[in-house]
Amino acid sequence: MTIICGVEEAGRGPVIGPLVMAGVNIDKDDEHLLVEMGVKDSKLLTPEKREALFDKIKQAVVKYEIIILSAAEVDNALLDPNMNLNWLEAVTSAKLIDNLSPDTAILDCPSTNIPAYTEYVKNKLNNKSVKIISEHKADVNYPVVGAASILAKVTRDREIKKIKDRIRIDFGSGYPSDPRTVKFLNENYETHKEIFRKTWASYKRVVEKKKQRGLTDF
Repeated sequence: MTIICGVEEAGRGPVIGPLVMAGVNIDKDDEHLLVEMGVKDSKLLTPEKREALFDKIKQAVVKYEIIILSAAEVDNALLDPNMNLNWLEAVTSAKLIDNLSPDTAILDCPSTNIPAYTEYVKNKLNNKSVKIISEHKADVNYPVVGAASILAKVTRDREIKKIKDRIRIDFGSGYPSDPRTVKFLNENYETHKEIFRKTWASYKRVVEKKKQRGLTDF
């Protein structure tokens, strides 16, 4: 039995909410089962389809793990001058791989420099015997990575819903390109500080504008 692991994230870019990463182990000979149940890159599926597949995937795979990094945890990591979003994803991927202990791990590489990213992940692993395959569009090309993307995406969507239910405001997707998110950010950047990624340029711009207005008023 050869165990392959797919690793993928959801929520790299949003200014609101967590970054979620998932790892999924499956016997290489059983990967076709994921295809047969309709698993593919989460972005190619409707929210309803992702939800329907979520529990099916967990039941079909050998093992899985999901790591939720809150907005504050993302910020704290990125305050380190030697850390960036790609390296944070790599470090978290290594944690998932060490915990799941597959024979081979397949990563959807976020970096333009695939060899450097792959080497960085390898260096962070405790278990150096794991073979690492790092590719662009791995979530499209490997069903096991697609399965991980679904677990990550559904988990993040649920976390976002929890935030919306708690503050009783629909702020949209949480991405800086979403007009509803931009409006909410401008109006609530101080009221709900804990849900924002304060290291994000979009958040910093709003704070800076507020400071400038304050100086002008003074």
